[in-house]
Amino acid sequence: MTPIPDDHRLAAHLAHRAGEMLVELRARLVEEEVPAAVLRAEGDRRAHELLVSELAAARPSDAVLSEEGADDASRLDAERVWVIDPLDGTREFSEPGRTDWAVHVALVVDERPVAGAVSLPGMGLTLSTADPPQLPPERGGPPRMVVSRSRPPEQADTVAAALGADVVPLGSAGAKSMAVVRGTADVYVHAGGQYEWDSCAPVAVAKAAGCFASRLDGSRLRYNQPDVYLPDLVVCRPELAGPVLAALTTA
Repeated sequence: MTPIPDDHRLAAHLAHRAGEMLVELRARLVEEEVPAAVLRAEGDRRAHELLVSELAAARPSDAVLSEEGADDASRLDAERVWVIDPLDGTREFSEPGRTDWAVHVALVVDERPVAGAVSLPGMGLTLSTADPPQLPPERGGPPRMVVSRSRPPEQADTVAAALGADVVPLGSAGAKSMAVVRGTADVYVHAGGQYEWDSCAPVAVAKAAGCFASRLDGSRLRYNQPDVYLPDLVVCRPELAGPVLAALTTA
């Protein structure tokens, strides 16, 4: 089954709309000086409710897998499953001034993300498969590798040494993946803990833009699985895929 043409636009619209709501919510709650934990919880809840409600109205026959919702096993028999992360990078969302947080919306068919969008509301950007971004030319100079702020993988040092790369900590899997798409980074390597909703939409957009994306061993990323734990990820410029995967085999 192929995606309905409007699926791409729907993903972009929903990610953008949730992002706009989160920007307004963040500004209001920061002004009210609520605790960071309340800000994170409200952001997660409100974005989840908005996305699930809109998907139920627009695609009532489709299943939904959300980080913030109960997992309904019937999704495993569904032909079309929306995989969403209503607020990726809750820690960064709760830190005023940070822009490395995101909203992820993707459609999975036959284990593959076939449409998707990543909104970076703090930057005023939404990147999607509706209008795939064009991967910028190589920047020249040492590659830049983005890694998790909170749990950079042990393999990062090995990959950085092999590539002669500068390592840049950043929040949100979506923000890191889109840094590669936007050309502000060249490689994103993650290991040690993610779930399907962390990478599904970013991978959809990254691959549509011409980036390489896989597991650390080079195998295909599979979505809508019984176990949604998907702990590792590589997103990089296509010309770096070989060197990155070669370095990871020795890490």
